[in-house]
Amino acid sequence: MSSPAKKRKKKDDAEPKPQVRSLDYFFGKQRSLPANDVQRSRDEGGMTGGFETLVNEERNQSVIEDANHEELTDEQLARKLQEEFDRENQTEQRAQNADAPSYPLDDTTSSTIDGMDDKKSPQEVAKQSFSFRPGATAKQTLSLQSASATEDTITNTIPFDESPLIFEPSKYVPQLKDLWAPENGSATYALLTRCFILVNSTQSRIKIVDTLVNLLRTIIVGDPESLLPAVWLATNSISPPYIDLELGLGGSAISKALKKVCGLDNTSLKSLYNKHGDAGDVAFEAKKRQTFTLRKPKPLTIKIVFECLVKIANSRGTGSQEVKQRIVERLVQDARGAEESRYIVRTLVQHLRIGAVKTTMLIALSRAFLLSRPPTADFKIESAERLRKLRKEDLTPIYTHAEEIVKASFARRPNYNDLIPTLLDIGVTEELLLRCGLAMHIPLRPMLGSITRDLQEMLVKLQGRDFACEYKYDGQRAQVHCDKEGKVTIFSRHLEVMTDKYPDLVCLVPKIRGEGVESFILEGEVVALDRDTGELKAFQTLANRARKDVLIGNVTIDVCLFSFDLMYLNGQELTDRPFRERRELLRSLFIEIPHHFTWVKSMDATSTDSEAVLEFFKSALEYKCEGIMVKVLDNVVNPDLAVSGVDDDGLEADAEAPRTPSKKRKKADPKTQANASKDEKQKGRRKALLSTYEPDKRLDSWLKVKKDYDSAAADTLDLIPIAGWYGQGRKNKWWSPILLAVRNPETGNLQAVTKCISGFTDKFYQENRKKYDPDVSFSDDEDGEDADGVVRKNNTLPSKPSYVEYFGSPDVWFNPQEVWEMAFADITLSPVYPAAIGLVNEDRGLSLRFPRFLKVREDKGIEEASDADFLASLWRKQEAKGKTEAVARDGNSGRDTAEYDD
Repeated sequence: MSSPAKKRKKKDDAEPKPQVRSLDYFFGKQRSLPANDVQRSRDEGGMTGGFETLVNEERNQSVIEDANHEELTDEQLARKLQEEFDRENQTEQRAQNADAPSYPLDDTTSSTIDGMDDKKSPQEVAKQSFSFRPGATAKQTLSLQSASATEDTITNTIPFDESPLIFEPSKYVPQLKDLWAPENGSATYALLTRCFILVNSTQSRIKIVDTLVNLLRTIIVGDPESLLPAVWLATNSISPPYIDLELGLGGSAISKALKKVCGLDNTSLKSLYNKHGDAGDVAFEAKKRQTFTLRKPKPLTIKIVFECLVKIANSRGTGSQEVKQRIVERLVQDARGAEESRYIVRTLVQHLRIGAVKTTMLIALSRAFLLSRPPTADFKIESAERLRKLRKEDLTPIYTHAEEIVKASFARRPNYNDLIPTLLDIGVTEELLLRCGLAMHIPLRPMLGSITRDLQEMLVKLQGRDFACEYKYDGQRAQVHCDKEGKVTIFSRHLEVMTDKYPDLVCLVPKIRGEGVESFILEGEVVALDRDTGELKAFQTLANRARKDVLIGNVTIDVCLFSFDLMYLNGQELTDRPFRERRELLRSLFIEIPHHFTWVKSMDATSTDSEAVLEFFKSALEYKCEGIMVKVLDNVVNPDLAVSGVDDDGLEADAEAPRTPSKKRKKADPKTQANASKDEKQKGRRKALLSTYEPDKRLDSWLKVKKDYDSAAADTLDLIPIAGWYGQGRKNKWWSPILLAVRNPETGNLQAVTKCISGFTDKFYQENRKKYDPDVSFSDDEDGEDADGVVRKNNTLPSKPSYVEYFGSPDVWFNPQEVWEMAFADITLSPVYPAAIGLVNEDRGLSLRFPRFLKVREDKGIEEASDADFLASLWRKQEAKGKTEAVARDGNSGRDTAEYDD
């Protein structure tokens, strides 16, 4: 007796196979019609428009049913139909071989006999199209279109990575304009892609800046209208943080688009994602595999791509997901070539990874407008020929002056929608600072404080200066705007609007204005507290407040605004005034309301008041504060009092390491000694400590001394958890150790720096395991969901992301999304971890000894985590301190300290 399996097999074999209809079935009736009926049918049905209008609705449905039954992709169906056309055409041509054609062949007439010949190039096949021949014996032919357009030899050969002083946009713009003519003169997305490829191929920050400068110059000269969208796309955003414009795309949208456009199935798409781990790389591989399509890609322009992103972000309500899906599919379909697909998809997932961070883009803009201007503008620019003749030390001040103007303007008005049109109009001039100055309800980027190791280091840095010590409250920094009509807007330190989060403050702020105060911008710390006793509560309590659509009647967590600075008053900017004056205006013109609005507790001191400062620091800790902020009160009078600071990019200046002592003092040559003295004076000279408010700068004018930075404790770093291993023993179900990383500010990559197993509680382990759980997938209606079979794990990744630098193999990779504050004992050179590699050692990175978890920094995003430059600066300080202590130990052991004096 046959087995059940065999019976099923026989039964399956006995079933009739799906009927495959030939072209005679579709076109037989049409061919039997008289010529007039055929022409009338064409006119009524618009038959010259494409394959779908060749036959009536019933036959179209048959095609669709057949295609669905066989589950053919567009390309497979087109190939199948093409083969049938070819066979019929060959048969008829053999039968009519002796008959000469009654009409001449034109350019639209193309033989389909060799239409699918492998020997033909995609460009040759792409020239074939679906068309009708004139005459009664007209043949209807269908041909595939090449998935990639004809190679753009002009754009793909532009040397954007040349020095801007050598690169000449005018050499390429005429050809580019001819290329852009079919697109109404708009710059194509291929130009941006060319720049991205070159930037992504180098780690050199100089090369990255040069490439961006040359791209911007080309657009400025060739198509100024595309400059603004190009800058937004290159900076991986579509709006400033204070404007709520998010794409809101889930992982399924990209997956569905790739499957539909590139003909992938679930298995192949999942395989590509597991292999590459980056959505852009998956799109690159998928597009490479696609050779033909039924629709010829239309060249994307920079403006079209940006407008599509804005449409996606603005799509809300019923049917919005379908609208977004169609736009995504259109962008993926029209991307010409694998590289365009890569960067289109990376843009859609908002992870471009080309290292064009804010500072880099602002530098590139300043240099681009220093050398080029739009055809319709007449502002002054520098001659590249003249600049080429300058020495580096003469060229640097020219670049620096332009960069400072652009950076200062953007810090006060952080919106490219304001900056770019102004640059196109007036270029890089002092007027830019006026046009892009402070404005109501537009946040300025906050000034930041430098970290000090301990109180003693702080006193050394501020030697001879008057300063104010303020409590550093454990709350949320807030920038409050209030105009003369009483409208209030509250921004976070990240420039996000949080007005809805604090309706109680919105009602309070107009009441704190004193006599003569109309409009103002002030800064303070929002802290949770007990309204009756005034006792401060932890930041975690504040974090539990709802963030959106909070009604004042539903507020259960009371807050107080502790103000500490005033930057704008009655239409006048105060940032250029000393801190002492700004503080006096704040305290004299505003009304204190206890437990609702007040000023931070402070004391004035000098570097000689070490005992008083220490007592103030201890009282801050007892009051449940994080520590103290120390701020210079007045501008420096004597320039010789200038001390080390931090540059405009937020990178701390290198501490000068102590000289290695020598046992014998050698008599130096007077000339050599004089030159050395001059060099050392220049090297030791740092930026002056200004008491003005410097937006978006981290200077030694403001110093923060937190309890975790005290000499009794280790320094801290804000690190990003990126991976984990299964623990041992009772921790075998949790992630322990956990791999952490710092940011590389130049490339945007995450560099592994250490593993941590210390400082975690069992409760934290459990919650962390639930957060990063590779065994639980999202449901279909959640962000990052199952994309028709392509499973996206819960906050985990299937493989190492390409933007992570690490050579080990963790058990699970995290989707980077939070920042942890970590303490440690020392920083060491490491052959294993790549963090800060090349900054202190060419072959080794930096790692941490005895790292210990302190807390999750819920007030910080991953873009504000510690970077490799800051890690390197801590290592240099550590080394300098170690050498200083060694010298001190040698001096205390009885050696003649005079030997070590220079």
